[in-house]
Amino acid sequence: MNLFKYSKQITEKIKMGKSKKIKVSKREAPAPLEDQIASGNFAAPTGRVKERTRLDEDENYVESRLSKSIITQARIQAAEIEEEFGVPAAPKAKSVKLGTCEASDDESEDELEIQKFDDKEVAVNEDDDLAIRMFMKPSGVRTRTLADIINEKITEKKTEIDTQFTDATDVARDIDPKVAGMYTEVGKLLTRYRSGKIPKAFKVLPQFRNWEQLLYFTNPDEWSAAAMYQATRIFTSNLKEKMAQRFFNLILLPRVRDDIDTYHKLNFHLFQGLRKALFKPGAFFKGFLFPLCESGTCTLREAIIVGSVLAKNSIPVLHSCAAMLKIAEMEYSGANSIFLRVLLDKKYALPYRVVDSVVFHFLNFRNDKRTMHVLWHQAMLTFVQRYKQDISSEQKQALLEICKIHHHHTVTEEVRRELLHSKCRDEETAEPPMDFD
Repeated sequence: MNLFKYSKQITEKIKMGKSKKIKVSKREAPAPLEDQIASGNFAAPTGRVKERTRLDEDENYVESRLSKSIITQARIQAAEIEEEFGVPAAPKAKSVKLGTCEASDDESEDELEIQKFDDKEVAVNEDDDLAIRMFMKPSGVRTRTLADIINEKITEKKTEIDTQFTDATDVARDIDPKVAGMYTEVGKLLTRYRSGKIPKAFKVLPQFRNWEQLLYFTNPDEWSAAAMYQATRIFTSNLKEKMAQRFFNLILLPRVRDDIDTYHKLNFHLFQGLRKALFKPGAFFKGFLFPLCESGTCTLREAIIVGSVLAKNSIPVLHSCAAMLKIAEMEYSGANSIFLRVLLDKKYALPYRVVDSVVFHFLNFRNDKRTMHVLWHQAMLTFVQRYKQDISSEQKQALLEICKIHHHHTVTEEVRRELLHSKCRDEETAEPPMDFD
């Protein structure tokens, strides 16, 4: 009986539940007003402690001494295998140090692009190259460099005033010898430059009025390709359009042509320099592309490489229209067809004035007895494919007559097909009447 009562009491307690104690939070006494204002100016510590594992605490980490001994033992074993079985061991990887300075973010991106760049020689067909040379000037005008212009100014002053200075002292006559010596040393550094920071004295060159005179002391002809890229980047972003045009014409153009002529390909840094120069398209066209076309000595390899730069970069439509107008009016050379085809392939909405100038460019070959190169026919085909609806009916008939004079066994048939199946800009479009039933 007592056991029954005891179990009944236990079940009642379970049903009622255990009584909970009510916690009463003690209210802290308010701090003085001065302390409250001071505490609001600083963040309160959270009390969380960050735990960071050190390299030496990591189980996968190997000390430098141990890794060195591992490499030594691996080399010894490789030598033993070579002696025993006659199998050549793997060659050592040569460690090349290109610079001691830390590279910036832009330079690290360029180094990543260098790894992706396929630096191969540009393949050019010999027959095509000979055909292009037929349209070159017999004695092309040599490209002027910065040294040539400065030497001309020196000779002009010598004829006006009888002086006893030499060429070098004439250039440095109005410049502090310390400044001239500093930029001479900068030029020596640029001949060995591979990567890293550029001397600050060179970065501020575009800010001076006599930047050409100071640049002469650095001897731009002996700069490394990486230094030429950095110089193009600096002068493109800091010079006005007319001054940038002089830099492209006097320094960048001769260097690019010399590199292509020597190695039959273009160095990656110079290729990137041309892409940076296109950030000022007006200066690039006036200082680089037009002088290259007007020289009359632009080879097929040079035209292909520069054309690839134009094709890979976006160019504003107004600058491209002005370039096409200028190239169409120039004396013809094989390179003109390549540049025209690249610009036409960008599919701009061209004004009628530009379209008419390109049509007249092709019509000027009516009385030309030479056998036109396939590049000329390809440029004509590209123009007809892109802008066949923007020409007039008279221009259409004139182009069909040109196809009879200058004929190519494959390209000309495509040109005729495009012209015959196109509607001109002056033809009325006959729309079917609307049915309201």
